[in-house]
Amino acid sequence: MNARSPRPTAVPPEALQHPRTTSALRGIKLLVAGYLGLSALTLAAVYLLRGDPAVVNDAVWVRASIVVVSAVLTYLFAAGTARGSRGAYRRLRIVSAVMTAAIAVIIAVPGPFPAWLKVEQGVCGLALAGVVVLANGSRLRGLFAGA
Repeated sequence: MNARSPRPTAVPPEALQHPRTTSALRGIKLLVAGYLGLSALTLAAVYLLRGDPAVVNDAVWVRASIVVVSAVLTYLFAAGTARGSRGAYRRLRIVSAVMTAAIAVIIAVPGPFPAWLKVEQGVCGLALAGVVVLANGSRLRGLFAGA
């Protein structure tokens, strides 16, 4: 029988009130909101430019759709993290790191993506890199220890 001691699933609200914590969480929420907004605008642009195969191909449609879904999930994880959810914090760290790496590959590897999408992905990657730095900082790691 595996008798593990239960870990609390949420950080106490008073622990979230420290100025360094609120600053880090505010930064994460702003960066993720920017990532979501830019991703949604990009998908709208892809829709509007769908008639030009030199600008929008099938790979662009797939990538833009995936990025919007990941941005919505990242936003939800950031909101949960700000409420003190250890699970949301863990997911935020994983998704932001994985998407940053995926964006780096999209930019670096020649392929079906036009230059304009690579530039947009670069901006998204910078926002997510900021999330990675803030989420993995000592303050939040210590606060969400065991996440």
